[in-house]
Order: sequence, then C-alpha cells, then structure tokens
Amino acid sequence: MLFQISCRQATALILQAEDRTLTRGERLRLRLHLTLCDPCPRFLRQVTVMHRAVDRWKHYRDAAPDDGPVSEEK
Repeated sequence: MLFQISCRQATALILQAEDRTLTRGERLRLRLHLTLCDPCPRFLRQVTVMHRAVDRWKHYRDAAPDDGPVSEEK
C-alpha cells in the first residue's frame, strides 16, 4: 500500500518530529501507522515522556541557584 510504512520508518519519523516539522504526507503516513500498530504508539508515549522529563530537568536546572560545586562533608 502506498501509505503503509514499517515500524522502523514510523519510529524514525517519531524521532525526526522532535527536530523538525514533518511534511503533510509524513504526518498522514505516521498517523495511519499508529492506528494500525500496537507497539509504535507505546514508543511515541515513551518519547513524549522522556521529552517532558528533559524539559522539566532543564527548567529545574535553570531555576536552581548557582551556589557553586557541592562538596561532601565528612
């Protein structure tokens, strides 16, 4: 089928969507694949969770006061 893509192609598109805007055709093929595939939506959720976690960490890191290196007390 013209619009059918493999799981490997779907995961590649999911990861590329983090860095660039997918074309209309890519979005359509990915959306179709995600409706027909069980594992790929799970991968998309995992990528989304990791993206949010990294964003939270960056926000936490940027909001924390810079008191210099932390030293261990004995």
